[in-house]
Amino acid sequence: MTLPAPGVVESVNIGVLRVVPWTQSVGSTGIDKRPVPGRVRAEGVGLVGDVIADTKNHGGYHQAVYAYAREDAAWWAAELDREVPFGAFGENLSTSGVDCTGAVIGERWEVGSTVLEVSRPRIPCRTFAGFWDVPDLVKRFTRRAVPGAYLRIIEEGDLGAGDAVRIVHRPDHGVTIGEVFRALTGERSLAPRLLDAPELPPELQERARKLVTAASANSPQPS
Repeated sequence: MTLPAPGVVESVNIGVLRVVPWTQSVGSTGIDKRPVPGRVRAEGVGLVGDVIADTKNHGGYHQAVYAYAREDAAWWAAELDREVPFGAFGENLSTSGVDCTGAVIGERWEVGSTVLEVSRPRIPCRTFAGFWDVPDLVKRFTRRAVPGAYLRIIEEGDLGAGDAVRIVHRPDHGVTIGEVFRALTGERSLAPRLLDAPELPPELQERARKLVTAASANSPQPS
C-alpha cells in the first residue's frame, strides 16, 4: 500500500478555561484552544497543559488529541466570511496536507517524537455553536461532514509547529473518519461498515451494532 506524502503541523493549540453560558457542562469549557510556541509534550490522555472541562464528552484515551485541516478551515472562512484562526475548531493540531476526513480508523501518524492513532470523528455540540456564535452551526457542520480526527497517543513524546505528519501505518479495512461521522449522524446504511474497524472505540462499535440491528428489524420481511 502506498501511503500519502507527509503533511505538516501548522500550529499546536492548547485550551484555556472559559466560564460561559453556552456550554453543555456546568458553565466551563476548554474549547478555546490557542497556539503555543515551542515543543509540547503528548502523554497519557492528552497534551500537557491542555484544558478539558467537559470530561464526560471530551478527552480521555480515544480523544486525547484533536486534529483539523487548515484546508477545511479555509472552506468555513469563505462560507462564513470571517477569519478562522488556529484552534478555532477546538483542535490541538492545525494541519495542512493531511486529509483528516479521509483518514482511516486505526491509521498511525508519526508527529515529532510521538506516534498518534486515528480513533474517531468529532461530533459537534452546542458548545461549539456557542463558541462561534453561529446558532445553526451544528446542523451546518453535520451537513458539511468534514469533522476532523481524534487521535490516541500510542507513543508519548513531544511535537510542535513545523513537524511533519507522516502516516506510517494504514489498516486495510479502509473505514474512514468521514464514513464513521456520516453513519453516526444519519446515513444509517453505512453502519455495517463501522463493524469492520476494530480500532473504533468500543462505545461507537456498540452504537454501530445497535444501528445495524435496528435496520434489520425494520427491513421488510419476505412473505
